[in-house]
Amino acid sequence: MSPLAPAPKRLRPLRVLALSGASLLVLTATAAAQQATPPRRGTANPPAEASVQLSEISVETQGNGGGTVAGGGAGVGAAARAVESPTGPVNGFVATRSATATKTNTPLIETPQSITVVGREQIDVQKAQTLTQATQYAAGIYSGTFGADSRLDFFTLRGFVASDYGLYRDGLQQLNYGFAYFRTETFGLERIEVLRGPAAVLFGAGTPGGLVNQVSKRPPLDPLRYVEVGGGAFGQGGFGYAAFDLGGPSDADGHWFYRLTGFGRTGGNQVEGAPEDRVYIAPAFTYKPDGATKITFLSSFQHDNAAVTANFLPYSGTVRPNASGLRIPRSLNVGDIGLNTFSRNQALVGYEFEHAFDETWTFRQNLRYSFLESFQNSYVGQLGYSDAAETRLARYQFRDSARANLFQVDNQAEARFFDGFFRHDLLLGLDYKNYRLSDNQASTFPGPDISILAPVYGLRVAAPLPYLINGNSFEQLGLYAQDQIKLTDRLSLVLGLRQDFADNRIGNKLNPSASGGRSDNALTYRTALIYNFDFGLAPYMSYSTSFQPQIGTALSGAGFRPETGDQIEGGVKFEPPGQGYFLTLAGFDINRQGTLVPDPANVFFQLQSGAQRSTGFEAQLNVSLAEGLNAVASFTTYDLVTTKDADPARVGRTPVNIPETFASAFFDYTIPVGAWRGFGFGGGVRYVGSSFADVPNTLRVSDFVLFDAQVHYNFENWRIAVNATNLADRRYVSSCQSALSCFYGDARRVTASLSYKW
Repeated sequence: MSPLAPAPKRLRPLRVLALSGASLLVLTATAAAQQATPPRRGTANPPAEASVQLSEISVETQGNGGGTVAGGGAGVGAAARAVESPTGPVNGFVATRSATATKTNTPLIETPQSITVVGREQIDVQKAQTLTQATQYAAGIYSGTFGADSRLDFFTLRGFVASDYGLYRDGLQQLNYGFAYFRTETFGLERIEVLRGPAAVLFGAGTPGGLVNQVSKRPPLDPLRYVEVGGGAFGQGGFGYAAFDLGGPSDADGHWFYRLTGFGRTGGNQVEGAPEDRVYIAPAFTYKPDGATKITFLSSFQHDNAAVTANFLPYSGTVRPNASGLRIPRSLNVGDIGLNTFSRNQALVGYEFEHAFDETWTFRQNLRYSFLESFQNSYVGQLGYSDAAETRLARYQFRDSARANLFQVDNQAEARFFDGFFRHDLLLGLDYKNYRLSDNQASTFPGPDISILAPVYGLRVAAPLPYLINGNSFEQLGLYAQDQIKLTDRLSLVLGLRQDFADNRIGNKLNPSASGGRSDNALTYRTALIYNFDFGLAPYMSYSTSFQPQIGTALSGAGFRPETGDQIEGGVKFEPPGQGYFLTLAGFDINRQGTLVPDPANVFFQLQSGAQRSTGFEAQLNVSLAEGLNAVASFTTYDLVTTKDADPARVGRTPVNIPETFASAFFDYTIPVGAWRGFGFGGGVRYVGSSFADVPNTLRVSDFVLFDAQVHYNFENWRIAVNATNLADRRYVSSCQSALSCFYGDARRVTASLSYKW
């Protein structure tokens, strides 16, 4: 389409009618629009007035999970069914659209940034029950840094920690600070989107490495009935779970739709005597009074009863044999079977509103209130051995009680228009967040030590004494603008600009004189170019900056200045039309300033010191073929180095905890025809390179290779499956924070499941 061509003719709104429990999509258009030449694939988004309806068309998939929605009722052609919602189901393993990178409904092939979408079907096939497990085959992200941790998902992106400020749900932040961790049950998610590189222009938060956006299940247009039960073995503990997913239209006129998703788990894990129980319930409903307006209410409640399973073990005895030639058992409960508690209650409630005024302007408002309270009380290692033979671990007791309240609202006005020369997708936004945290931390030094050969539990020393009782408050207001400009029918320019105002306050209740805070503001921007060839090749380049205000204070009580960063990224995407695969290659160079590092004077505090640089390359391939084959493969390598620091020993060194090379490949095949129709199998391999356990980079954590496998059988509405991760049950250390804090990775987990959908 020439940049001088007139704007396309306006299409009348799409109408969705519920007839006999099925959805009938009726497309009506003016005679001129019917005669118009269809636009070239990937050159234009739907008219704004139709965006509300187009975002609801479900994708017909063959997956087994509760998120799989059979779409397109009678009368809907294949072309209509192929339209993918940026918040809806993914057809197989290959997503085509996302709203995370641009906050607009944009094809991935037109998005000048590296992004991986993990859809519901892939989550179900791999039987991933945590965010850590669900992202293990995505490029750029290293999940499970602290190993088998039942409390939270900890991950780095392009070498930088992103699980604190870079975790999002439905485009709104799930802020994790201190020991108040938000964690989402993956059965409640439709897709997980790993966005790599700075995203502060649109989100106002996150490290320059990127962010992870978890997209909730939404009410489907067609009836959905799904139940699943399962169980298995995981190291020392067996477990069982049950889940259901119900939804569809709730009235005959097609105005109201609902969804109710539930999940329950009980049992143990690889640490002896450590429970891992969860209850999750998520009601949602959508109201569509007409073809141009939609509001979806999303809510969830989650209760976790678990333990501290990230055991903070010494390097000697885990990565290497200790002085007695022994390795610490992976199943050892370093806490205490009678004193190892982590519990959490979290509730989220909010809505997404959208109204199209005409073919040009659309307004959206996303709002959510999140509440979390958690309690942790356990003995922790992290002190090394207490004897020369290295058979007894020194411990201390740690207790924390936290309560967090987070209110967020994101207002967006989107305009799609033609200015006589270029086509524009202009986004104007104003967002606000208000975070309140009450944090009470206490400890006992030292606690009773414990034998790694014959542990004795039930020993007590003294009650923990509070060393931190704080009331934290954080507010941030951001104004942003983005313009996606079609310079030609193939060349697109993306420009973004944002102004942020942030305020951080700390109320120190133990030492009121140390209370304080600071206010900050910053301007961030992004510019990017992408060129789309007709045969599916799309080279791109981008430059972006980031701004992340820091919550909390140093041990001295001084507030931290904001972290900043910038990135140059260049890459190429390849999605040949109709071929069923999507390849992304990306190279990047990131500079990060104002990084936080552990305070050597106190393990519970941090210092703000210096700068880091990450330069690397990523590759991601997703495949979904009609013959029943789905596959995903990724490769990541980068050079991460500290370029500036108050401690000269850190300069020129690689930070601890972080492997710099990892790769993975996974496939799943279901026989489509013949006597074996419905039988499927597959597996995967994951490689994680070595990392360092100390600042001078003299202690190296070994690399490792893990294997996964699965078999399954679909018959009528039933599906039975058996999945195994870490098939060889390899004992490995996922990373070390120091010579005294190393973490065992997941043991072999075998899961059998049976599901029924009708």
